[in-house]
This record gives sequence, structure tokens and C-alpha cells, in this order.
Amino acid sequence: MGWRETIAMIIEFTKMHGIGNDFVVIDAINQQITLSPEQIRDLADRHFGIGFDQLLLVEKPTQEKADFRYGIYNADGGQVAQCGNGARCFARFVRDKGLSSKDEICVETDSGLLVLRFGHSDLITVNMGIPKHKPAEIPLLADQESKFYSAEVNSVEKAFGAVSMGNPHAVIQVIDINTAPVEELGTELENHPIFPERANIGFMQVLDKHHIKLRVFERGAGETLACGSGACAAVVIGIEQQLLDNVVLVDLSGGQLKINWKGRGQPVFMSGPAASVFDGKIEVS
Repeated sequence: MGWRETIAMIIEFTKMHGIGNDFVVIDAINQQITLSPEQIRDLADRHFGIGFDQLLLVEKPTQEKADFRYGIYNADGGQVAQCGNGARCFARFVRDKGLSSKDEICVETDSGLLVLRFGHSDLITVNMGIPKHKPAEIPLLADQESKFYSAEVNSVEKAFGAVSMGNPHAVIQVIDINTAPVEELGTELENHPIFPERANIGFMQVLDKHHIKLRVFERGAGETLACGSGACAAVVIGIEQQLLDNVVLVDLSGGQLKINWKGRGQPVFMSGPAASVFDGKIEVS
């Protein structure tokens, strides 16, 4: 058998982060991009690739109302429907690259339309949409909706709240996030049969009604320095459980987000920074 020629693809990218949650963002409008899950995993490798929590693609919209389409891929190569910190980086990218000069852009995702707005002090506010509470919408295997659910992990029942922010989230209240078993319990709950599509697992320490600390074990990525949709989920669940008021500061390992939710049937607004780190090119085969 002869050698089979492999055609390499040169991709221009930008490395970005939203309070430590890091991304590779690619303009898939002015470049022809086709990536397999294996290629995404190679790019995500922090030793042999670029390294990232998620890969974000800026694509042409398929809906008339949208300015762009937002493609999101985890480091394991799987596609997901929502990423709040990534959404802020998406907005910063399209402005920095001259793809849009609007102060407000509408972005199409697999979980619906997102509205991204530039504000004061270089902060970006994301309308994260209306949370979904019904078990089938999360999805979560439960007979009826509840503010508290439970699952058996290593013969111990663990209580948690659950909601969908375009992706499934479970949130556990802890006394101290510094001693919370994030890796162990996060791994077990992420893959628990109660979550048919797995879940992001948040560990929330309530400081007062307007301030929490949070660590998040993300589905397909492990613990990250920040998770925007996880911060939204924690605040929604905290409000539902009457632990929090409508405007909450969320301290994550990488920085702080401001979350605003007025209650059932209303969208969640998340405000925070986004930064570019460097531009580069990489050969992918």
C-alpha cells in the first residue's frame, strides 16, 4: 500500500478568557472550518495543542433575527448548547475583529437566541434566557418538579437544586467551597443516571442574600476557573430556595460576575468582563 496524503488545514484563532474560563475562538465566517471531535480534543490538549475549556465558532446565522451563530464545543470534542462566559468572549471577539460594531448583537445557539450587550467599564451583559425548571426540560429523571432533588452517591443521599440554563445544572449548597469535594462528587454526579445528558455540578457557599462563592465542575471539562451559566444556575436555584435576593455577586476562582433574575418567567442577566490573550495560527490535520 502507498502513503496516503493528509491535507493539513491552517486555522487562525484567538485565545480568550472570561474571568479565567478560557476559550479558543475561531472566525468560521471568513474561514472554512470543519473539525472532528478528535481534532477538537487535539486542539484542547494543553501540552500538545493550544489548550482551552471550550472552542467557540463564530458562524453565519441560519435565522433572520440573528447576527451570528454561536457554536460551542467542550474540550472532549462534544458539542454543547450554552456557555455564558464564552458568550461574553464571543461578543468581544466580533467587535475586536470588526465583524460587528453594534452595541447589542443577537446570537443564535442550539438553545435559542442570546442577546449580548456592551456596557460601562468594558463589561458585557448577556441575556441568558429564561431558566427551565421542569425535570423533562433540564433533563432530570424525577416524577415532579421540586426545589430540592436527591441522588445516591457512594451510598449517601446528596440533595441539590436543578435547572436548565440551556444546559443542565445541579447546585449543591456547601458550608465552605474550599473544602467541598468538587472533583470526587462532581465526577459522580455529572455522570449519575439521574441526568440523561450528564450535568454541570455547582458547589455554592452563601455569604449573604446578595453574595455567594461558587465552584463548578463542568460537564466534559472538569472544574474550571469560572462558569457563566453555572453562576446563573446557582443564583436561580438560590432564589428559588429563598436563600438569595434578585441581584447577586458571584465569586468564582477566576473573578466575579453579577447576576440579575426577577423570578419565574423572566430572563437571567449576567454581567462580566472578557479579554483577548493572543492571536495565532495552527495547523490541523
